Amino acid sequence: MVRKFLLSIFSILFLTSAAGAQVKIGLYLPMTGSAAAMGQMVWEGVQVAHQLEPQILGQKVTLALADTRSDKIDAANAVSRLIEKDKVAAIIGEVISSDTLAGVPIAERAGIPNISPTATNPLVTQNRKYAFRACFVDDLQGRVAGRFARETLKAGRAAVLIDQAQDYCVGLANFFMAEFKRRGGEIVSVSYIHTGDQDFTAQISAFKRKNPDLIYAPNYYAENALLAKQLKDLGMKTPILTGDGAQVPELLSIGGPAVEGMYFTAHFHREGAITELGKKFLKAYESTYNKQLDAFAALGGECYFLLAHAINKTGSLQGMKIAQALADIKDFPGITGIITMGPDHNPIKPVVVLKVEKGKFAYQTTIKP
Repeated sequence: MVRKFLLSIFSILFLTSAAGAQVKIGLYLPMTGSAAAMGQMVWEGVQVAHQLEPQILGQKVTLALADTRSDKIDAANAVSRLIEKDKVAAIIGEVISSDTLAGVPIAERAGIPNISPTATNPLVTQNRKYAFRACFVDDLQGRVAGRFARETLKAGRAAVLIDQAQDYCVGLANFFMAEFKRRGGEIVSVSYIHTGDQDFTAQISAFKRKNPDLIYAPNYYAENALLAKQLKDLGMKTPILTGDGAQVPELLSIGGPAVEGMYFTAHFHREGAITELGKKFLKAYESTYNKQLDAFAALGGECYFLLAHAINKTGSLQGMKIAQALADIKDFPGITGIITMGPDHNPIKPVVVLKVEKGKFAYQTTIKP
C-alpha cells in the first residue's frame, strides 16, 4: 500500500515536472544602436524558426533576448546575464564580430554553446570548444571578393576603405588585399574611418588621386550608404564592392540611387533557397512579415535549427554534448543550403554575389570556395 502510494506521488511529481519542463535558448543581439537593423532581422528569423519548431526534446522552447546596444561591454554583460540569470542551455549571437568576441569567452568558460549567425571574424571560433557560427568566415569571404574583383570585375587597381573600429571590417579588408595582390592586382590606396563617421571627403580625395578601378569597402550599411552618396556628389563613379555587413534594407533607404551598382559578397539570397527547410522557412517568413526574406533573418533561423538538430540528436541539454553534436554536423539541409561543420566550427558553404539593381539586391552568381 505504501509502495503504491509512493509510486503515485512520484508519478504526479514527474508529470508535473514534465509539463513545466522547457528548453531555454538565449540570444544577445543589437536591438538598438548602430547595428540595430541587423539584430532586428536576425531576431525576426529566430522567431519564425521557433514558430516552425516550437519544441525540442518534446519540451517547449523559451527564447530569452538580451539587447547588446551594439556595444562590446553590453554584449559581455548580456551573455553573463543569460547564463547566470536565465539559465539558458545554448546561446545565439552576436551579430557583429567585435561584440561576439566580447561574449564568446564568457560562454566558453561556462561551457555553454554559442552560435553566431553573422560574426565572420575567424577569431570568434578559433581554438574554442563551445563557439560556432552559421555563416562563412572572413578569410573565405575576403578571398572570394578578391577573386571576383579580378576575374569578373577585371579590376587591376583597388582602393580600400576600412572601418578600423570593427574587427570584421579590418579582417575582411586584409584577406581581400592579400588575395587581390596574389592574383596580380595592385592596392593603390588604403584609408580608414570609424563607425559613426559622417564625412568621407578626405578619404575620397585620396582615392581620386590614385584613380582606382574599384573601391573595396567591407564596412557596415550606414557608412557604405554615406560613402556612395559622397562619391556621387564628388563626381567619382568607381564601383564599390563590399561584404555581407552592408546587405540590409537600410542601405537602400539611406543611400538611395547612389548605391545602385554596389556589389556584395553575401551569405544568402531568396533565389538560393533550394532545400525543403529553406523553402518552408521562406514561405513562413514572408507570410509573417510581408517582405522578402533577407540573409540576416535566414541565418538567424539557421542558428535555431542547427541548435535544435544538435540537441535532439544528442538527447541532452548538457553543453558539452550539444557542442559535440554541433561539431559533428554533416550535410545538414539548412535554410541557406547544405551545411557541414568544418575545422574551428566554421561551416563549409558557397558565397553568393549580389548587386543593387533598381533599388533591390539582385542575385549575380554563386562562387564555391
